Amino acid sequence: MSKTTRVGVTATATAAATAAASATGAATATAAASATTARTRATKPWRNWARTEQVTPARVEHPASGDEVVDAIARARTDGLPVKAIGSGHSFTGIAVAPGVQLDLTDLAGITAIDSATGEVTLAAGTKLHAASAMLHEHGLAFENLGDIDVQSISGALSTGTHGTGRAFGGLATQLRKVTLATADGRLLTVSDTENAELWPAARLGLGALGVLVDLTVQAVPSFVLAADEHPEPLDDVLDNWAVRSTQADHVEFYWFPHTQLALTRNNTRLPADAPRQPVGPVKRWFDDELLGNGLYEVLCRIGSIAPGTIPAFNRLASGVAFNRELADYSHRVFATERKVRFREMEYSVPLEAVASVMRELDRVIEQNGWRISFPIEVRATAADDVWLSTAHGRESSYIAVHRYHREDARDYFAAAEAILRAHDGRPHWGKLHTRTADDLRPAYARFDDFLAVRDRLDPDRVFTNDYLDRVLGA
Repeated sequence: MSKTTRVGVTATATAAATAAASATGAATATAAASATTARTRATKPWRNWARTEQVTPARVEHPASGDEVVDAIARARTDGLPVKAIGSGHSFTGIAVAPGVQLDLTDLAGITAIDSATGEVTLAAGTKLHAASAMLHEHGLAFENLGDIDVQSISGALSTGTHGTGRAFGGLATQLRKVTLATADGRLLTVSDTENAELWPAARLGLGALGVLVDLTVQAVPSFVLAADEHPEPLDDVLDNWAVRSTQADHVEFYWFPHTQLALTRNNTRLPADAPRQPVGPVKRWFDDELLGNGLYEVLCRIGSIAPGTIPAFNRLASGVAFNRELADYSHRVFATERKVRFREMEYSVPLEAVASVMRELDRVIEQNGWRISFPIEVRATAADDVWLSTAHGRESSYIAVHRYHREDARDYFAAAEAILRAHDGRPHWGKLHTRTADDLRPAYARFDDFLAVRDRLDPDRVFTNDYLDRVLGA
């Protein structure tokens, strides 16, 4: 018999619930009005992390419960304003831009339930991935797989199709078991493969277009250790054997700095939680991550933006010193790395077998145009899945991400990269820069129109839309 433990979301939410339970009659109305005022704060310009999008919302609300999310949506509809929830602002696209009512889910955070027998864990939608990992670890659990950045909210990461790497593992959406949506018509709707199941393939990766996620139940796994081996290899060897190379550890990825001939490989092997750990010491972690990975790299990127001719030499230096280490630690401490150097990013999924061709075409177009690119290209791989708008829907996929330092003009480089990626049946990451529209995305997704039908059902009046969603889904 499974045992489900209910856990309070936040101190704020608990206090609000207690106040609501004790209030009656006119006092209830007064308390509700006061709570609404407290959770509606003065607006100011909002910018995403990459500084590619900004907006000044009509108002900002900070709900701390599902009921408060429903109330905020109702008020927005009364005022004729669209609604968008935001997490950490780590999407490069305008998917979270909220010109109407911006719902900041910071106060809607924490674990709300844990089933000790099944490993199913329910998390409030505003919980940051790094915080969720730490809380799961306290219960002897972990996410099955994670991306290489964990500052996002779990709802934002899931809504944009965030993924990690590993040929046997899907993106975050494949770890979902149930969601609660606050819908446009004022309901808290539970969706899973057994409840409102016809909505499940859409709700698992909904782009924020179906409603506001209030909580999410994920299938956690027992805590485990990752043994990481990071080292350079000849680029041609990795490209020529990518299909095999990407299976030689549980989680494989590589970075390639343009103007070099080395692939900087990361190979993570899963071990039991009681396996010996060899974490990076605080001094070496500071040296590798803070001094080299962020501090010195920021300096080199700034120099390169002023004097592009220095970039090839800097890239060769980075390839030689940045990736030579072995470590073993709990999974959440290995999957993710801290990124302080600001950049722009475009990422596409392509069929597994297209990686070598795409990478060589990118190399060629960079050199032909005389571009000096300081940021590496990242390559990962995942299993196929059945999530309608997943970039891995129906096919085993590799992900190719191009980046450019934020002080440099990325437009020509990204346009050329996108043309190459599209020519290889690429699908853009929903949270990364791209120029695709609904008309040319439809052929890339077999269930695209099915998703739109669910959107029409749940949000016929387009309460949850914005310019980005109008572009990629249609108005």
